[in-house]
Amino acid sequence: MEIEKNVPKHIAIILDGNGRWAKKRHLPRKAGHVAGAKTVEQICEDAYDLGVEYLTVYAFSTENWSRPDDEVQALMKLLRNYLKDCVKRSTKNNMSVRVIGDISALDEDLQQTIVHLEDVTKDNTGLKFTVALNYGSRDEMLRAFRSVAGDVAAGDIKLSDIDEKMISSRLDTRDLPDPDLLIRTSGEERLSNFLLWQLAYTEFYFTDVLWPDFNKKELEKAIEYYGKRDRRYGGV
Repeated sequence: MEIEKNVPKHIAIILDGNGRWAKKRHLPRKAGHVAGAKTVEQICEDAYDLGVEYLTVYAFSTENWSRPDDEVQALMKLLRNYLKDCVKRSTKNNMSVRVIGDISALDEDLQQTIVHLEDVTKDNTGLKFTVALNYGSRDEMLRAFRSVAGDVAAGDIKLSDIDEKMISSRLDTRDLPDPDLLIRTSGEERLSNFLLWQLAYTEFYFTDVLWPDFNKKELEKAIEYYGKRDRRYGGV
């Protein structure tokens, strides 16, 4: 399949369906998460090959802590292994990696791994890969608003100085362009507290494909859909 030239610069993906993928195969849920992590690795390569510059994935939300403890612990173990391996893969693929979300709630070793990963990959010039980890958009905006309010209270800025650009500069994604295309797998059609501010003019693409089954062909379908959209950013 030949992709049109109108490839989105930034794709965001809500990775959904790992548990259902495992259940269909009579496997434990953690098997679905392992398969989903492998899909992330491959899609990073596929996205860059297709001309995507930025890829952001929703890996673990602030709400995911409410899942059964054994599943959360399995996810944390998988995350540890994934982030450690990511250093080697990122070097091989010339990929820069950053994490958004409140990582202060994670174990100290995970925080150190994240800081190390971001530092050693920051100068890579390939795909700019962002992982949303312990991330919730309302939490992100709350932290941004508190930051601005603190500056107002300190007299560093005036109320009249506050605009959209200032708010955006306080968000976790301040160094990223807003996504052009959002993909959600597994048939769900909601945002689940993901990038609510940043998705204001983003095209949405929903697919019934479960995340572990998502592949380059499915990514091409999403990009083709995007290429056919009439992007007017609120114009008439």
